[in-house]
Amino acid sequence: MVKTMLKIFLVEDEYVVREGIKNNIDWAAHGYEFVGEASDGELAFPMIQKTKPDIVITDIKMPFMDGLTLSRMIKKEFPHVEIIILSGYADFSYAKEGIKIGVAEYLSKPISGEELIGVVDKLALKIEEKTKERALKEKYLKEMQENSLYERKDLFSDIIAGTTPLSELWERAGKMGIDLSAIYYNILLLKVESSKHSKEEYSKSVVEVEERIGLLNDDLGIISFGRNLEGGVYLLKSDSQESLEKVQKEYVERFENIVEEYNNINYFGGWGVPVNRLSELSYSYEKASRAFAHRYLVTQSCFLDNNDLVAVGSAKDDFNISSVNTKSLDRTKIAEFLKFGEREEVIYFVEEFFKGIGANVLNSLMFRQYVAMDTYFCVAEFVDSIGMSKEEIEPIDVNAGMMKSSEATMAYITRIMGKAIDLRDGVSRNKYGDVVEEAKTFIAHNYMDEELSLNMLASHVNVSPNHLSMVFSQKTGKTFIKYLTDLRMTKAKEMLKCTNKRSSEIALEIGYKDSHYFSYLFKKTQGMTPTQYRGGKEFEVDNNE
Repeated sequence: MVKTMLKIFLVEDEYVVREGIKNNIDWAAHGYEFVGEASDGELAFPMIQKTKPDIVITDIKMPFMDGLTLSRMIKKEFPHVEIIILSGYADFSYAKEGIKIGVAEYLSKPISGEELIGVVDKLALKIEEKTKERALKEKYLKEMQENSLYERKDLFSDIIAGTTPLSELWERAGKMGIDLSAIYYNILLLKVESSKHSKEEYSKSVVEVEERIGLLNDDLGIISFGRNLEGGVYLLKSDSQESLEKVQKEYVERFENIVEEYNNINYFGGWGVPVNRLSELSYSYEKASRAFAHRYLVTQSCFLDNNDLVAVGSAKDDFNISSVNTKSLDRTKIAEFLKFGEREEVIYFVEEFFKGIGANVLNSLMFRQYVAMDTYFCVAEFVDSIGMSKEEIEPIDVNAGMMKSSEATMAYITRIMGKAIDLRDGVSRNKYGDVVEEAKTFIAHNYMDEELSLNMLASHVNVSPNHLSMVFSQKTGKTFIKYLTDLRMTKAKEMLKCTNKRSSEIALEIGYKDSHYFSYLFKKTQGMTPTQYRGGKEFEVDNNE
């Protein structure tokens, strides 16, 4: 008797044999559901596609389509289906071919109902074990999804840095299931946020939009390298520049159709430029970053690319006060960037900020002095607002070298804004260092609770899950789930060596109600079963798993 009601399908061209197998075995009493029958493979296959049986019993010699051909088709579309072949032929070549296909059993006719049900019962146990194994694997992969995102971010960072051998990058990508092969690539940096919430919060609408974006990415073959509070990184790839541009265009159209359904979503996308080598992605990323820095300089949601930026910067060569775009000369944009911008974006922001004001505005000494002083006061005000001394900021001296040229003035502005962001991040690290310590304490006191999750932890420390995930990884070098799993495994190893408790008891005490999953996870992370560890066998973790 099996625990689950498995489905049986019968394919047999001899009517008497088919009726005998169907009616002389009380399938329901043995725990099975007889879902269908057919007289040949041609009739059977569409019925199998519809009923999705767990076990197919088929004759080998039938008109229209024989059992071996049917078995090949079943295994191709439904690899988890177990197949029993019945044959009145003693030719071993049939059995040999069946083994190659993946047939579970090859039985000679005639066969009694008792013998057949015995074989079916044996297969049912095999199916049950495989089903459990798949369920454990799916649970593991779901729990480790946060680790996967962390690894993807690291991979992208290494691609952009250009210091890791390409062969290693390809290998790491392959292990993550990422196909980097293409002839042309481009980068998209994309920020989606709610217009009704603060920068650190995600509304339900944002979560829903991001889920739909994920489906859109999958549909167009776009690779996501994860996201943080400042947006996501996406890699587009294709076999030609023309087809890549078509993908970009389709992406924008479909993305905007999604966003139109919501009235509280803001977004900004920065495109890189197409490149035809993976090693050139850093150039595409630099262009995308420059475009992305414009999110602090525009008020409307949009996508910008390099052509848009060239258009913004084009104007007359000579400075004319009337050419200054006073609407763009807005210190609130600088204040906004200081609050939420990234350190590496400062140079792009400064350059694009001045492009927006007007070309060559810094050719005028008077205007350079005005802008530098205004920026200094804005930066000093921001530094004061985060509890730091404005003395930390390089003071302005209108008579010093910093005013001698437009390049020197921009360099000064870039320096003081960069310093302000460094101070901001230092304050944030100190602040969130306490949050992370509080989170670690909470984990230490609650790791035995199976319901412990990132959301629960975030609620306890009063920080958004997305933000907590980012700062926790930065401070500990591990994702939340890896930190929790490592702690639980350490506790498990202590109890395996220092107590005589059974694995099922230990699993329960460290937060796993399912002892099978605990054993699966222990072997996955420690390279051996709990029993083998308790026995003192040397072990080595398989990092490829």
